[in-house]
Amino acid sequence: MIRFKSILSRIVVLHVIAVAITSILMSLALSWLLTVAASNIHNEAMEEQAEAIARQLVVETDDSFSLHLPPDQQGLYSQPYGRYSYAVVGENDKVLFSSLKDRGAIFPVDPRGPAVQFIERKAEAPISGASIRRVIGRQTVYIQTAEDLSNRDVLTDDIVADFYKNVGWITLPILLILLAVDIVIFRRALFPLKTASEIAQQISPARTDVRLPIAGLPREVRPLVQAINQALDRLDQGFRSQREFTADAAHELRTPLSVLRARVDMLDGRDDGVKALKTDIEAMSRTVGQLLDIAELDAVQLGLDERADLRAACAEVLESVVPLALQSGHDIALLGASGPVWVHGNTEMIKRAIGNLADNAIKHTPPRAAIEFTVETSGLLAVRDHGPGIPVEDQENIFRRFWRRDRSKPASTGLGLAIVHRIVELHGGTIKIANGPGRGAEFLMQLQPVGTGQAEPDTDGRRAEDA
Repeated sequence: MIRFKSILSRIVVLHVIAVAITSILMSLALSWLLTVAASNIHNEAMEEQAEAIARQLVVETDDSFSLHLPPDQQGLYSQPYGRYSYAVVGENDKVLFSSLKDRGAIFPVDPRGPAVQFIERKAEAPISGASIRRVIGRQTVYIQTAEDLSNRDVLTDDIVADFYKNVGWITLPILLILLAVDIVIFRRALFPLKTASEIAQQISPARTDVRLPIAGLPREVRPLVQAINQALDRLDQGFRSQREFTADAAHELRTPLSVLRARVDMLDGRDDGVKALKTDIEAMSRTVGQLLDIAELDAVQLGLDERADLRAACAEVLESVVPLALQSGHDIALLGASGPVWVHGNTEMIKRAIGNLADNAIKHTPPRAAIEFTVETSGLLAVRDHGPGIPVEDQENIFRRFWRRDRSKPASTGLGLAIVHRIVELHGGTIKIANGPGRGAEFLMQLQPVGTGQAEPDTDGRRAEDA
Protein backbone atom coordinates (compact mmCIF):
# COMPACT_ATOMS: atom_id res chain seq x y z
CA MET A 1 0.00 0.00 0.00
CA ILE A 2 1.35 3.42 -1.01
CA ARG A 3 1.93 5.79 1.92
CA PHE A 4 1.85 9.51 1.20
CA LYS A 5 3.80 12.07 3.20
CA SER A 6 1.48 14.96 2.33
CA ILE A 7 -2.15 15.59 1.51
CA LEU A 8 -1.13 17.34 -1.71
CA SER A 9 0.81 14.34 -3.03
CA ARG A 10 -2.07 12.04 -2.08
CA ILE A 11 -4.62 14.22 -3.89
CA VAL A 12 -2.41 14.61 -6.97
CA VAL A 13 -1.63 10.88 -7.29
CA LEU A 14 -5.25 9.87 -6.73
CA HIS A 15 -6.36 12.55 -9.16
CA VAL A 16 -3.94 11.27 -11.81
CA ILE A 17 -5.29 7.74 -11.33
CA ALA A 18 -8.86 9.03 -11.54
CA VAL A 19 -8.11 11.03 -14.69
CA ALA A 20 -6.41 8.02 -16.30
CA ILE A 21 -9.34 5.73 -15.50
CA THR A 22 -11.80 8.40 -16.67
CA SER A 23 -9.87 8.84 -19.93
CA ILE A 24 -9.95 5.10 -20.63
CA LEU A 25 -13.64 4.87 -19.81
CA MET A 26 -14.39 7.94 -21.92
CA SER A 27 -12.46 6.47 -24.85
CA LEU A 28 -14.38 3.21 -24.57
CA ALA A 29 -17.65 5.12 -24.23
CA LEU A 30 -16.84 7.29 -27.25
CA SER A 31 -15.95 4.21 -29.29
CA TRP A 32 -19.20 2.52 -28.27
CA LEU A 33 -21.24 5.64 -29.00
CA LEU A 34 -19.54 5.99 -32.37
CA THR A 35 -20.37 2.38 -33.22
CA VAL A 36 -23.96 2.80 -32.06
CA ALA A 37 -24.32 6.04 -34.02
CA ALA A 38 -22.93 4.38 -37.15
CA SER A 39 -25.30 1.43 -36.66
CA ASN A 40 -28.31 3.74 -36.24
CA ILE A 41 -27.38 5.71 -39.34
CA HIS A 42 -26.97 2.44 -41.22
CA ASN A 43 -30.39 1.14 -40.08
CA GLU A 44 -32.10 4.37 -41.01
CA ALA A 45 -30.45 4.29 -44.43
CA MET A 46 -31.53 0.67 -44.99
CA GLU A 47 -35.10 1.48 -43.99
CA GLU A 48 -35.17 4.50 -46.30
CA GLN A 49 -33.84 2.38 -49.19
CA ALA A 50 -36.52 -0.23 -48.54
CA GLU A 51 -39.20 2.48 -48.48
CA ALA A 52 -37.87 3.87 -51.80
CA ILE A 53 -38.09 0.42 -53.43
CA ALA A 54 -41.60 -0.06 -52.02
CA ARG A 55 -42.67 3.13 -53.72
CA GLN A 56 -41.48 1.75 -57.08
CA LEU A 57 -43.59 -1.43 -56.83
CA VAL A 58 -46.64 -1.38 -59.11
CA VAL A 59 -49.51 -3.92 -59.12
CA GLU A 60 -50.50 -5.04 -62.58
CA THR A 61 -54.02 -6.04 -63.71
CA ASP A 62 -53.25 -9.71 -63.21
CA ASP A 63 -52.18 -9.02 -59.59
CA SER A 64 -48.55 -9.38 -60.55
CA PHE A 65 -45.89 -6.78 -59.60
CA SER A 66 -43.57 -4.68 -61.66
CA LEU A 67 -40.52 -2.78 -60.40
CA HIS A 68 -38.99 0.12 -62.26
CA LEU A 69 -35.97 1.58 -60.46
CA PRO A 70 -34.52 4.95 -61.47
CA PRO A 71 -31.01 4.90 -62.94
CA ASP A 72 -29.37 6.12 -59.72
CA GLN A 73 -30.95 3.27 -57.76
CA GLN A 74 -29.99 0.76 -60.40
CA GLY A 75 -26.36 1.85 -60.09
CA LEU A 76 -26.56 1.61 -56.28
CA TYR A 77 -27.61 -2.06 -56.43
CA SER A 78 -25.45 -3.09 -59.38
CA GLN A 79 -23.37 -6.21 -58.86
CA PRO A 80 -20.03 -4.59 -59.82
CA TYR A 81 -20.58 -2.08 -57.02
CA GLY A 82 -21.52 -4.90 -54.69
CA ARG A 83 -22.04 -2.84 -51.56
CA TYR A 84 -25.84 -2.73 -51.42
CA SER A 85 -28.45 -5.31 -52.42
CA TYR A 86 -32.26 -5.64 -52.35
CA ALA A 87 -34.93 -8.28 -52.63
CA VAL A 88 -38.76 -8.29 -52.78
CA VAL A 89 -40.41 -11.40 -51.33
CA GLY A 90 -44.09 -12.10 -51.84
CA GLU A 91 -46.48 -14.60 -50.32
CA ASN A 92 -45.35 -18.18 -49.83
CA ASP A 93 -41.74 -16.88 -49.66
CA LYS A 94 -41.75 -16.31 -53.41
CA VAL A 95 -38.94 -13.98 -54.46
CA LEU A 96 -40.40 -11.41 -56.86
CA PHE A 97 -37.31 -9.26 -57.43
CA SER A 98 -33.68 -9.51 -56.29
CA SER A 99 -30.35 -7.89 -57.09
CA LEU A 100 -28.41 -10.91 -55.93
CA LYS A 101 -26.72 -13.19 -58.39
CA ASP A 102 -28.88 -16.15 -57.36
CA ARG A 103 -32.03 -14.00 -57.43
CA GLY A 104 -32.83 -15.15 -53.92
CA ALA A 105 -34.00 -13.46 -50.74
CA ILE A 106 -31.53 -11.68 -48.52
CA PHE A 107 -33.09 -12.71 -45.18
CA PRO A 108 -35.62 -15.36 -44.22
CA VAL A 109 -39.17 -14.00 -44.04
CA ASP A 110 -40.77 -13.78 -40.58
CA PRO A 111 -44.53 -13.18 -40.93
CA ARG A 112 -44.92 -12.88 -37.14
CA GLY A 113 -42.21 -10.26 -36.79
CA PRO A 114 -42.72 -6.49 -36.60
CA ALA A 115 -43.41 -4.44 -39.71
CA VAL A 116 -39.86 -3.12 -39.70
CA GLN A 117 -36.98 -5.45 -38.79
CA PHE A 118 -33.24 -4.84 -38.68
CA ILE A 119 -31.33 -8.04 -39.33
CA GLU A 120 -27.69 -9.07 -39.41
CA ARG A 121 -26.40 -12.19 -41.10
CA LYS A 122 -22.91 -13.53 -40.33
CA ALA A 123 -22.90 -16.77 -42.29
CA GLU A 124 -20.90 -16.41 -45.50
CA ALA A 125 -20.57 -12.71 -46.17
CA PRO A 126 -21.55 -10.61 -43.15
CA ILE A 127 -24.39 -8.27 -44.09
CA SER A 128 -26.79 -6.04 -42.18
CA GLY A 129 -30.00 -4.55 -43.39
CA ALA A 130 -33.73 -3.94 -42.97
CA SER A 131 -36.89 -5.78 -43.89
CA ILE A 132 -40.23 -3.94 -44.03
CA ARG A 133 -43.65 -5.48 -44.46
CA ARG A 134 -46.14 -3.73 -46.75
CA VAL A 135 -49.59 -4.55 -48.09
CA ILE A 136 -49.73 -3.55 -51.76
CA GLY A 137 -53.00 -4.20 -53.52
CA ARG A 138 -54.29 -7.39 -51.95
CA GLN A 139 -50.89 -8.95 -51.32
CA THR A 140 -48.35 -8.74 -48.52
CA VAL A 141 -44.80 -8.26 -49.61
CA TYR A 142 -41.46 -7.96 -47.78
CA ILE A 143 -38.94 -5.45 -49.12
CA GLN A 144 -35.41 -6.22 -47.98
CA THR A 145 -32.29 -4.09 -48.34
CA ALA A 146 -28.82 -4.84 -47.02
CA GLU A 147 -25.27 -3.50 -46.89
CA ASP A 148 -22.03 -5.44 -46.95
CA LEU A 149 -20.75 -5.24 -43.34
CA SER A 150 -17.14 -5.60 -44.36
CA ASN A 151 -17.36 -2.33 -46.22
CA ARG A 152 -19.13 -0.65 -43.35
CA ASP A 153 -16.62 -2.01 -40.79
CA VAL A 154 -13.75 -0.63 -42.80
CA LEU A 155 -15.45 2.75 -42.84
CA THR A 156 -16.15 2.63 -39.11
CA ASP A 157 -12.58 1.57 -38.32
CA ASP A 158 -11.30 4.43 -40.43
CA ILE A 159 -13.51 6.87 -38.55
CA VAL A 160 -12.42 5.53 -35.16
CA ALA A 161 -8.74 5.44 -36.12
CA ASP A 162 -8.93 8.93 -37.53
CA PHE A 163 -10.69 10.13 -34.40
CA TYR A 164 -7.97 8.82 -32.10
CA LYS A 165 -5.22 9.99 -34.42
CA ASN A 166 -6.55 13.53 -34.57
CA VAL A 167 -7.94 13.84 -31.07
CA GLY A 168 -5.82 11.43 -29.04
CA TRP A 169 -2.58 13.41 -29.39
CA ILE A 170 -4.16 16.44 -27.78
CA THR A 171 -5.58 14.46 -24.86
CA LEU A 172 -2.23 14.10 -23.06
CA PRO A 173 -1.38 17.85 -23.11
CA ILE A 174 -4.91 18.64 -21.93
CA LEU A 175 -4.54 16.19 -19.04
CA LEU A 176 -1.13 17.63 -18.12
CA ILE A 177 -2.54 21.17 -18.16
CA LEU A 178 -5.46 19.96 -16.05
CA LEU A 179 -3.03 18.36 -13.60
CA ALA A 180 -0.99 21.57 -13.33
CA VAL A 181 -4.16 23.60 -12.75
CA ASP A 182 -5.31 21.09 -10.13
CA ILE A 183 -1.98 21.34 -8.28
CA VAL A 184 -2.34 25.13 -8.15
CA ILE A 185 -5.93 24.76 -6.94
CA PHE A 186 -4.97 22.20 -4.31
CA ARG A 187 -2.10 24.35 -3.05
CA ARG A 188 -4.41 27.33 -2.80
CA ALA A 189 -7.04 25.24 -1.03
CA LEU A 190 -4.44 23.92 1.46
CA PHE A 191 -2.84 27.33 2.05
CA PRO A 192 -4.99 28.04 5.18
CA LEU A 193 -3.75 24.75 6.65
CA LYS A 194 -0.15 25.77 5.97
CA THR A 195 -0.79 29.10 7.69
CA ALA A 196 -2.36 27.31 10.66
CA SER A 197 0.65 24.96 10.91
CA GLU A 198 3.05 27.93 10.92
CA ILE A 199 1.06 29.51 13.75
CA ALA A 200 1.01 26.17 15.60
CA GLN A 201 4.83 26.15 15.58
CA GLN A 202 4.75 29.24 17.81
CA ILE A 203 2.94 27.34 20.59
CA SER A 204 5.25 26.58 23.48
CA PRO A 205 5.13 26.61 27.27
CA ALA A 206 5.93 30.32 27.03
CA ARG A 207 3.21 31.00 24.43
CA THR A 208 0.22 28.98 25.55
CA ASP A 209 -2.09 31.82 24.48
CA VAL A 210 -1.59 31.12 20.75
CA ARG A 211 -4.65 29.69 18.98
CA LEU A 212 -5.14 28.42 15.44
CA PRO A 213 -7.29 30.64 13.20
CA ILE A 214 -10.68 29.29 12.08
CA ALA A 215 -11.44 31.87 9.38
CA GLY A 216 -10.60 30.71 5.87
CA LEU A 217 -10.25 27.03 6.77
CA PRO A 218 -12.18 24.40 4.79
CA ARG A 219 -15.41 23.33 6.42
CA GLU A 220 -14.16 19.74 6.73
CA VAL A 221 -11.10 20.82 8.77
CA ARG A 222 -12.80 23.31 11.10
CA PRO A 223 -13.99 20.69 13.66
CA LEU A 224 -10.41 19.41 14.02
CA VAL A 225 -8.97 22.91 14.47
CA GLN A 226 -11.71 23.82 16.94
CA ALA A 227 -10.97 20.66 18.94
CA ILE A 228 -7.25 21.55 18.96
CA ASN A 229 -8.02 25.08 20.20
CA GLN A 230 -10.24 23.67 22.93
CA ALA A 231 -7.44 21.29 23.97
CA LEU A 232 -5.02 24.25 24.02
CA ASP A 233 -7.48 26.13 26.24
CA ARG A 234 -7.46 23.25 28.70
CA LEU A 235 -3.68 22.99 28.60
CA ASP A 236 -3.35 26.75 29.12
CA GLN A 237 -5.62 26.54 32.13
CA GLY A 238 -3.55 23.65 33.50
CA PHE A 239 -0.27 25.54 32.99
CA ARG A 240 -1.74 28.63 34.63
CA SER A 241 -2.98 26.66 37.61
CA GLN A 242 0.40 24.97 37.99
CA ARG A 243 2.29 28.28 37.82
CA GLU A 244 -0.04 29.90 40.32
CA PHE A 245 0.28 26.96 42.69
CA THR A 246 4.09 27.00 42.50
CA ALA A 247 4.27 30.75 43.04
CA ASP A 248 1.73 30.73 45.87
CA ALA A 249 3.41 27.80 47.61
CA ALA A 250 6.83 29.44 47.34
CA HIS A 251 5.50 32.74 48.69
CA GLU A 252 3.78 31.01 51.57
CA LEU A 253 6.97 29.13 52.45
CA ARG A 254 9.23 32.18 52.25
CA THR A 255 7.70 33.97 55.24
CA PRO A 256 7.90 31.02 57.71
CA LEU A 257 11.47 30.37 56.60
CA SER A 258 12.42 33.99 57.24
CA VAL A 259 10.87 33.81 60.71
CA LEU A 260 12.58 30.50 61.40
CA ARG A 261 15.96 31.87 60.26
CA ALA A 262 15.56 34.88 62.54
CA ARG A 263 14.76 32.71 65.54
CA VAL A 264 17.64 30.36 64.83
CA ASP A 265 20.02 33.32 64.60
CA MET A 266 19.04 34.20 68.16
CA LEU A 267 20.30 30.83 69.38
CA ASP A 268 23.85 30.04 70.34
CA GLY A 269 25.68 29.69 67.02
CA ARG A 270 28.42 27.53 68.55
CA ASP A 271 26.07 24.57 68.88
CA ASP A 272 26.58 22.02 66.07
CA GLY A 273 22.85 21.39 65.94
CA VAL A 274 22.22 25.09 65.33
CA LYS A 275 24.78 25.15 62.53
CA ALA A 276 23.16 22.15 60.85
CA LEU A 277 19.76 23.77 61.27
CA LYS A 278 21.01 26.94 59.60
CA THR A 279 22.39 24.89 56.72
CA ASP A 280 19.05 23.18 56.25
CA ILE A 281 17.24 26.51 56.36
CA GLU A 282 19.58 27.92 53.71
CA ALA A 283 18.95 24.89 51.49
CA MET A 284 15.19 25.24 51.91
CA SER A 285 15.39 28.97 51.19
CA ARG A 286 17.39 28.22 48.06
CA THR A 287 14.76 25.72 46.90
CA VAL A 288 11.95 28.19 47.54
CA GLY A 289 13.85 30.86 45.60
CA GLN A 290 14.32 28.49 42.69
CA LEU A 291 10.62 27.66 42.72
CA LEU A 292 9.82 31.36 42.53
CA ASP A 293 12.30 31.71 39.67
CA ILE A 294 10.56 28.92 37.75
CA ALA A 295 7.14 30.44 38.39
CA GLU A 296 8.41 33.79 37.15
CA LEU A 297 10.05 32.30 34.06
CA ASP A 298 6.89 30.39 33.13
CA ALA A 299 4.95 33.63 32.96
CA VAL A 300 7.53 36.01 31.46
CA GLN A 301 7.61 37.12 27.82
CA LEU A 302 10.67 38.78 26.35
CA GLY A 303 10.50 41.93 24.28
CA LEU A 304 11.64 41.69 20.68
CA ASP A 305 14.02 44.66 21.07
CA GLU A 306 15.78 43.45 24.24
CA ARG A 307 19.49 42.74 23.93
CA ALA A 308 22.33 41.91 26.28
CA ASP A 309 26.12 41.81 26.26
CA LEU A 310 26.86 38.14 26.79
CA ARG A 311 30.52 38.67 27.63
CA ALA A 312 29.83 41.44 30.13
CA ALA A 313 27.13 39.34 31.81
CA CYS A 314 29.48 36.39 32.03
CA ALA A 315 32.29 38.53 33.47
CA GLU A 316 29.96 40.00 36.11
CA VAL A 317 28.73 36.57 37.19
CA LEU A 318 32.24 35.13 37.40
CA GLU A 319 33.37 38.09 39.48
CA SER A 320 30.66 37.31 42.01
CA VAL A 321 31.44 33.56 42.21
CA VAL A 322 35.22 33.94 42.43
CA PRO A 323 35.25 33.84 46.27
CA LEU A 324 33.20 30.65 46.30
CA ALA A 325 35.43 29.12 43.61
CA LEU A 326 38.63 30.01 45.50
CA GLN A 327 37.12 28.65 48.68
CA SER A 328 36.47 25.35 46.86
CA GLY A 329 39.96 25.32 45.36
CA HIS A 330 38.97 26.04 41.74
CA ASP A 331 40.46 28.33 39.11
CA ILE A 332 37.99 30.12 36.81
CA ALA A 333 39.00 31.44 33.39
CA LEU A 334 37.05 33.66 31.02
CA LEU A 335 38.16 33.07 27.44
CA GLY A 336 37.03 33.98 23.96
CA ALA A 337 35.92 37.37 22.62
CA SER A 338 37.60 40.43 24.08
CA GLY A 339 34.79 42.87 23.29
CA PRO A 340 31.01 42.99 23.71
CA VAL A 341 28.99 40.11 22.26
CA TRP A 342 25.43 41.34 21.80
CA VAL A 343 22.64 38.79 21.82
CA HIS A 344 18.85 38.99 21.90
CA GLY A 345 17.62 38.68 25.46
CA ASN A 346 17.31 39.99 28.99
CA THR A 347 20.56 40.67 30.85
CA GLU A 348 19.31 39.60 34.28
CA MET A 349 17.92 36.31 33.00
CA ILE A 350 21.10 35.53 31.12
CA LYS A 351 23.15 36.28 34.23
CA ARG A 352 20.90 33.96 36.22
CA ALA A 353 21.48 31.16 33.70
CA ILE A 354 25.27 31.74 33.73
CA GLY A 355 25.23 31.79 37.53
CA ASN A 356 23.49 28.42 37.68
CA LEU A 357 25.98 26.95 35.20
CA ALA A 358 28.85 28.30 37.31
CA ASP A 359 27.33 26.92 40.51
CA ASN A 360 26.84 23.53 38.85
CA ALA A 361 30.43 23.47 37.61
CA ILE A 362 31.86 24.41 41.03
CA LYS A 363 29.83 21.68 42.74
CA HIS A 364 30.81 18.88 40.36
CA THR A 365 34.41 19.76 39.59
CA PRO A 366 37.16 18.23 41.77
CA PRO A 367 39.27 20.64 43.85
CA ARG A 368 42.22 22.40 42.16
CA ALA A 369 40.60 21.80 38.74
CA ALA A 370 40.03 24.70 36.34
CA ILE A 371 36.64 25.81 35.05
CA GLU A 372 36.62 27.59 31.68
CA PHE A 373 33.96 29.98 30.37
CA THR A 374 34.41 30.71 26.65
CA VAL A 375 32.32 33.40 24.95
CA GLU A 376 32.30 33.32 21.13
CA THR A 377 31.26 36.20 18.88
CA SER A 378 28.51 33.99 17.44
CA GLY A 379 26.62 34.14 20.76
CA LEU A 380 27.91 30.80 22.03
CA LEU A 381 28.89 30.32 25.67
CA ALA A 382 30.84 27.15 26.44
CA VAL A 383 31.30 26.10 30.07
CA ARG A 384 33.93 23.37 30.50
CA ASP A 385 34.93 21.69 33.72
CA HIS A 386 37.36 18.91 34.61
CA GLY A 387 34.92 16.84 36.58
CA PRO A 388 33.79 13.25 35.99
CA GLY A 389 31.56 14.23 33.08
CA ILE A 390 27.91 13.33 32.56
CA PRO A 391 26.91 9.81 31.44
CA VAL A 392 25.21 9.71 28.05
CA GLU A 393 22.09 8.10 29.52
CA ASP A 394 21.71 11.04 31.94
CA GLN A 395 22.16 13.83 29.39
CA GLU A 396 18.53 13.65 28.25
CA ASN A 397 17.24 14.00 31.84
CA ILE A 398 19.61 16.52 33.32
CA PHE A 399 17.44 19.53 32.38
CA ARG A 400 14.27 18.02 33.84
CA ARG A 401 12.87 19.68 36.94
CA PHE A 402 13.74 17.96 40.23
CA TRP A 403 15.82 15.31 38.42
CA ARG A 404 18.93 14.23 40.32
CA ARG A 405 21.33 11.44 39.52
CA ASP A 406 22.18 11.00 43.19
CA ARG A 407 19.21 11.84 45.42
CA SER A 408 21.26 11.16 48.54
CA LYS A 409 22.98 14.54 48.21
CA PRO A 410 20.92 17.00 50.27
CA ALA A 411 22.35 20.12 48.63
CA SER A 412 21.01 19.31 45.18
CA THR A 413 17.42 20.18 44.24
CA GLY A 414 17.48 19.38 40.53
CA LEU A 415 16.18 22.84 39.64
CA GLY A 416 19.31 24.80 38.70
CA LEU A 417 19.83 23.36 35.24
CA ALA A 418 16.07 23.27 34.63
CA ILE A 419 16.07 27.04 35.17
CA VAL A 420 18.97 27.38 32.72
CA HIS A 421 17.09 25.38 30.11
CA ARG A 422 13.96 27.46 30.61
CA ILE A 423 15.87 30.75 30.25
CA VAL A 424 17.59 29.56 27.07
CA GLU A 425 14.23 28.37 25.70
CA LEU A 426 12.67 31.78 26.38
CA HIS A 427 15.50 33.41 24.43
CA GLY A 428 14.99 31.13 21.43
CA GLY A 429 18.37 29.53 21.94
CA THR A 430 19.68 26.03 22.52
CA ILE A 431 21.77 24.34 25.16
CA LYS A 432 23.62 21.07 24.66
CA ILE A 433 25.86 18.80 26.71
CA ALA A 434 29.02 17.05 25.59
CA ASN A 435 31.83 15.22 27.34
CA GLY A 436 35.24 16.40 26.25
CA PRO A 437 38.10 13.87 26.23
CA GLY A 438 39.61 14.08 29.68
CA ARG A 439 37.98 17.49 30.30
CA GLY A 440 34.77 16.61 32.09
CA ALA A 441 31.43 18.01 31.01
CA GLU A 442 30.90 20.79 28.49
CA PHE A 443 27.72 22.90 28.38
CA LEU A 444 27.16 24.76 25.10
CA MET A 445 24.64 27.61 25.42
CA GLN A 446 23.82 29.19 22.04
CA LEU A 447 21.89 32.48 22.03
CA GLN A 448 20.72 34.52 19.04
CA PRO A 449 23.32 37.17 18.12
CA VAL A 450 22.13 40.69 17.34
CA GLY A 451 24.62 40.93 14.51
CA THR A 452 25.76 44.52 15.17
CA GLY A 453 27.84 46.21 17.78
CA GLN A 454 30.19 43.29 18.30
CA ALA A 455 33.82 44.14 18.82
CA GLU A 456 36.52 42.39 16.89
CA PRO A 457 38.32 39.67 18.85
CA ASP A 458 42.06 39.63 19.47
CA THR A 459 44.33 38.21 16.82
CA ASP A 460 44.26 34.80 18.43
CA GLY A 461 40.52 35.14 19.05
CA ARG A 462 40.82 34.32 22.74
CA ARG A 463 41.55 36.17 25.96
CA ALA A 464 42.08 34.69 29.37
CA GLU A 465 41.25 36.24 32.68
CA ASP A 466 42.21 33.98 35.53
CA ALA A 467 40.94 34.41 39.00
